Amino acid sequence: MFPSREEAHRLIEDAEKFNPGPWVEHSKAVASCAESIASNCVDLDAEKAYILGLLHDIGRKFGVKHLAHVYDGYTYMNESGYDEVARICMTHSFCVRKIDSYVGKFDVSDDIQKFIEDYLVKVKYDDYDRLIQLCDALGSAEGVVSVECRMADVKQRYGYYPQDKWDKHIELKEYFSEKIGRNIYEIFCEKDLLTEEGGTA
Repeated sequence: MFPSREEAHRLIEDAEKFNPGPWVEHSKAVASCAESIASNCVDLDAEKAYILGLLHDIGRKFGVKHLAHVYDGYTYMNESGYDEVARICMTHSFCVRKIDSYVGKFDVSDDIQKFIEDYLVKVKYDDYDRLIQLCDALGSAEGVVSVECRMADVKQRYGYYPQDKWDKHIELKEYFSEKIGRNIYEIFCEKDLLTEEGGTA
C-alpha cells in the first residue's frame, strides 16, 4: 500500500519542518525522474513511481543521519500502513544487495544492522526497487543529472564509491533504456529536466 500523491506531499512537507535540507529537493527530483521513466513503461504505474520516489528518503525526517535513515524510513512507513513505501525506504540504497555497499556512516546499532542485512538477503527486487535505485543516482537537489555525474559527486563528498555499485547503476540505466526503447536521458531532455550540475543530497 502507498499514499495518494496529496498525502505523499503532506508527509514530505511535514518531514521538512523537522529536518530542512537539500534532501527534500533531491526527493522531488527522484520523484520526477521515476515518474518520467515509468510513464514510458507499459508495466509500471507512473503515479506509484512518483510517490515511491518522493518518499524514498522520508526517514531523514528524524535528523541528519546516514544508514539510520534507511531503517527510520522503513519503520515510519510501516507504522503508517504504507508497506510498499517502507520497502523502498529499505532497498533504495542497495542496488548491490549487501550492506557494505552503503556509502556513508553506519550509525545504527548492531541489532538494526543485522535486521537490514537479513532483509536484503530475503527481499526479491522488482522494477520499482530498481527504478528508485536508479533515480536515486539521477536526482540531485539541483535536478536530474547523469548517473556518472551524480556518482562522481557522491564519491567526491565521501571519498569513495564502490566500483560494483557504480557498475550496477550503469547497468540499471541501460536496463531501463532498453525497457523503454531509447536512452532515458532523451526523456529528461524533452522535459527540460536534465542539468549537468553534480548537486547534493
